Amino acid sequence: MASWYFSFVLFAFAMLTGLPAEAQPAGPPPAVLVQPAELRSMTKQFEFVGRAEALEKVDLRARVQGFLGPRLFKDGDQVREGQLVFTIEKEPFEAVVDQRKAQLAAAQATLANADQQLARTAELTRKGNAPVAQLDQRTAEEGQAKAAVMEAEANLRDAQIQLSYTEIKSPISGRIGRPAVSPGNLVGPDTGVLATVVQEDPMQVLFSVTQREMLEARRESGGNGKVRARVRLADGSLYDEQGRIDFLDVQVNPRTDGQTVRAMFPNPDGILTNGQTVRVIIEEKGGDKVVVIPQSAVAIDQTGPYVFVVASDDKVELRRLRLGAGREGLAVVEDGLKPDERVVIQGQQRIRAGMIVAPQLAASPAG
Repeated sequence: MASWYFSFVLFAFAMLTGLPAEAQPAGPPPAVLVQPAELRSMTKQFEFVGRAEALEKVDLRARVQGFLGPRLFKDGDQVREGQLVFTIEKEPFEAVVDQRKAQLAAAQATLANADQQLARTAELTRKGNAPVAQLDQRTAEEGQAKAAVMEAEANLRDAQIQLSYTEIKSPISGRIGRPAVSPGNLVGPDTGVLATVVQEDPMQVLFSVTQREMLEARRESGGNGKVRARVRLADGSLYDEQGRIDFLDVQVNPRTDGQTVRAMFPNPDGILTNGQTVRVIIEEKGGDKVVVIPQSAVAIDQTGPYVFVVASDDKVELRRLRLGAGREGLAVVEDGLKPDERVVIQGQQRIRAGMIVAPQLAASPAG
């Protein structure tokens, strides 16, 4: 009985410590899925938190007081520059325009009469039949009549401007949002924003870069400027369109040591929205050759990351790694692995170092 117990303890110890394959119980070798380590070009990347902002944004407001008419758009419509989107009741303003026209006509009639009186008095004065003081009086009256005409014309222009404010048009082309006020309500300059129009294509993405990151990026790129911008969306996916950096702020924020950078992205489908938070990825065009393996092959314990490598004789070896910054499901191996060495990507839980396995080759990782 004691002999059987001692044999069981030895077998368990062999399984836990990864003894050579000779200590394994008899049976077929376990099947594992392997994939060769690849040497491929990986671009250097720098990632920042950014915010999408419309290149142009306009808040539409009422400039005169009146009752709001029916809105002439649907929520989220694309509107053109100069397109009528709101109206305010026009009748009171049209009445004021007619009143100003009448006042202008009266002032013009007064001016015509003053011109005639001045001409008649000037002729009488020339013949000595009227005193000079009367001529001076007529001259002053004619000047006052001209000033009255100018004032009436200005009042008419002001009334026409106020009337034009009853038509609220979009000053830019873009997408209009949900209206904040329903038709029939009394609106005015103090009402606030009626609706907002934003130009979404192209879309600018602003992000802050510290001076340390700026120097590192310039050093890594060699100053050649061959970089491109990408956007990672909230679900982790990459935005299809590539962007370009076209603006670097002229000053550094002394509180954050950050410098604002702008990247412009095409946005034909409206994926990027004004105010949206995104991750901005700046990467070089091209890159160095590095060894990469699938991230699923890497395991981590208290000592650090490691993989199982299957040698040419199908024996398993545990290999410690030093990893770089990986992405898109790939781990970058800086030390511990050579190209074309077979790493186990599936079935690691069934094997130990020193075991003989039955490797099956998996497909190559996506580039």
